[in-house]
Amino acid sequence: MSIVIIGGHDRMHCQYRDICKEHNCRAKIYTQPNRNLEDMIGRPDLIVLFTNPTSHELARVARRKAAGCGIPIVQSHSGSGNALRNILRDNIELISQG
Repeated sequence: MSIVIIGGHDRMHCQYRDICKEHNCRAKIYTQPNRNLEDMIGRPDLIVLFTNPTSHELARVARRKAAGCGIPIVQSHSGSGNALRNILRDNIELISQG
């Protein structure tokens, strides 16, 4: 399963990757704005958007990409490791079935 994480804290990059590995997910992680972000997102199975520690522009790009491609998006105000664990635990099974 492929996950794209948008937002979050720069210092958590490695921890986000490790958490995704624990859940057998491949992850792309973008914590900073990038001109080509929409193209870089690709077609993941899930987009995780951490809304508090991110810019409005990153959030807009993530929502636009999810809506335009029919990609499920989960938003969390927190960018913590526990928030990511909970999101993955709650959503991996649903996405795998659907």
